[in-house]
Parts: sequence; C-alpha cells; structure tokens
Amino acid sequence: MIKQKRALRGALALAAASGVAVSALTGAGTAWADRAGNDRADQASLSRLLDRLTTVDGGPGALLHVRDRRGDTVLTSGVADVQSQAPMPRDSRFRIGSMTKPFVATVVLQLVGEHRVSLDAPVERYLPGVVRGAGNDGRKITVRQLLQHTSGVPDYLAHLDPRDILADPLAHHDTRDLMNVALANQPTFAPGTGWQYSNTNYLLAGMLIENVTGRTWNDEVRRRIIVPLGLRHTSAPEDETAIPGPHPRGYVRPGQDAPLTDLTGFNPSVAGAAGAMISSGADVDRFLGALVDGRLLRPAQLREMMRTRPTGDSGGRAYGLGLESRPLPCGGLYWGHGGDIFGYETVGGATVGGGQATAVVNLDPGGTDAQSDDMRAAVETALCGGRSTASR
Repeated sequence: MIKQKRALRGALALAAASGVAVSALTGAGTAWADRAGNDRADQASLSRLLDRLTTVDGGPGALLHVRDRRGDTVLTSGVADVQSQAPMPRDSRFRIGSMTKPFVATVVLQLVGEHRVSLDAPVERYLPGVVRGAGNDGRKITVRQLLQHTSGVPDYLAHLDPRDILADPLAHHDTRDLMNVALANQPTFAPGTGWQYSNTNYLLAGMLIENVTGRTWNDEVRRRIIVPLGLRHTSAPEDETAIPGPHPRGYVRPGQDAPLTDLTGFNPSVAGAAGAMISSGADVDRFLGALVDGRLLRPAQLREMMRTRPTGDSGGRAYGLGLESRPLPCGGLYWGHGGDIFGYETVGGATVGGGQATAVVNLDPGGTDAQSDDMRAAVETALCGGRSTASR
C-alpha cells in the first residue's frame, strides 16, 4: 500500500494541473459524539489518535465510527472542506475503495451456498475465454484464488498511468478494457503458488457474478446486502460521479509541500467491483458486524471466507476470501479490510460477537506513510475498548 501511494504521489506531481489546487489549511481539534456509558479514558485515547491524523499525518479531516454493546460513538477531527473549514459531518458518506471487496466476496460466497458457484472450479467455467493472454489462463485459476489473491493475475492498476485517469477523472472506464490492460502482462506467479494483492481478481469476481446471475455486481450487492441490512448510506455506483448526502471533500496531495487537489468528483468505474462503493462509518460497521457474526453467509461459507493465508506482512496480516484478519494488541483477532481510492482512505474492523470500528481520512494519496498505521491504530484502540495501540 505504501509503495503504491509513493508511486501515485510521483505521478500526481506531474498531473497537478488536472485538478483544482486548494489551500492545505487544516483544522484539528476533536469533536466527540458520546454514547451512553462511555468513559473519559476512551475519549482521550481515541481523540489523540484522530488528532494525530489531522496534524502530524497531514489529513484535512478524520472520522471514527465505533459500535459496541454500549451503542454508537462518532469521533471527528479536522475539516471536511479546507476552503470553508466546515467540520466533518458525523454521518459522512465517503468512497470506501477496496472495502468494496468484502461486499463482492460475500455475494460470490452466497452463490456458493446456493450451489451456483464452486470455489474450486476453474474461472473458465463461469467466464469462458475471458482470462487469456501473456500466460494468464482461466482454466488453471480457481474462484477461490481470485477471492484470496493467489491467482497470480497481474494488477491492472499497476499498469495504468494515474495521469491518464486524472486528465479526465469523470471519464467512464470499461471493465473489459481494464482487463485487457492486466492480461497484456505476464502472471505474477503460477496460480496458487504465492500471494499478491491484485485488483484484477475482483474485476473478474464482478464479471462472474454478472454471468451467473444475469445482473450486475452492483445490483446483486444492493439486492443481497444493502437492502436486507438497511444500509441507507451505502451505494454501489456505476458511473455516478457525485457522492450523495453529507460528505467531506476528497483530496490528494501531489508532493510533500504541494497544495491539495480536490478530487471529490470522480467516476468510480475505474475501480469497479474492486473498489467503487460509497458508504458511511455506521453502515460499514453494520455490514462487518453482520458478516463476521454469520448473518450474511451460511456457516460453511463463512468458514471458507475466514480460512486465511499469511501475506508476509510483519504485523501478522492474513487474508481469507475478501476478508483479512489481524491480531489485536489486547489479544485475539479482528476481521476487516482497508480501502484506498483517490480522495479517501478507509480502514474497518470487527470482532466476532463484539464491536466494530471504521476510520476514514479525506486524503489519499498524500498523507504521511504513517497515515494507514495510525488509522489502523485508531480502529484497534476502539476494538480494544479504548486501550491505546499508538505506541506499537
């Protein structure tokens, strides 16, 4: 993730003229919406972490939504708009980037539970002739390998020039064109022999959903997850370039001392099933809680989703099927995902039978390399009941 952000910064420095540069003035100072029974120690620990995101890390604004047995907590710091200095709305909607992947994986696993898809069947069965070229072969790649990033299929984003995207951020990007970009390149490794995060896997998962159901992945996510859970602030857009409802502006920073560029208006079709969704902290928490507590998948499919493999991350990150686990400093594991897309970074997590927490910053890329770590620390601190993890 950090390497990708550094590369994006370099490209953005060449493309700053494609956006509207605005002042980098940010306003820190935490606003806290209390929940019944919340203690002051929790408030102080989480407030320090949120304020760090909007001072040391350079984000304009930050939000943390926490849900547990005591109710909901919303913590904000900084601003939603660096020009007006408006504070972060407590019910902010934002682009969730790769947090889309657990939604898409859930739909695929529901289809597995309905005996319409087999995890260990070749992708070729559901997408005949699609995965071909430069040594990529859908006859040798399974559905499970797509969802777990063990397919070896190259990441199309690694072969797109961000300057081309930023030259026309409202342009439509066809999934087949993005697939052609990926499949013009050699596989990263033979299927099943390694692990490498690739957004192309989830473009293919979205195409699989459409071929099996006859409806787009967007429609199936709405029908199977958004509507049943009552996620009123969540959407799976196709070409819609605006964020509905209250939301912070989304910014990128081309270089360390460069002014911010506003990229709130953006066509998410370039992310597709790998990262196009919009949600809120409350809705992400509700989704993650329902998922890990078995309200969206049958037990057999939830076990498959939670069957992880190491990713090589020094922090103990392991990846299942569209869902990753990390150790909590206070003991045990939590489940969730992160998400990066121009303008916004999101980190969400949940414990089985416990609480959920989601953090967002309205800057990506352009914060310090510590931004992701500090967001994760805020989520872990919340899940640990306020015991700070910032000194890890």
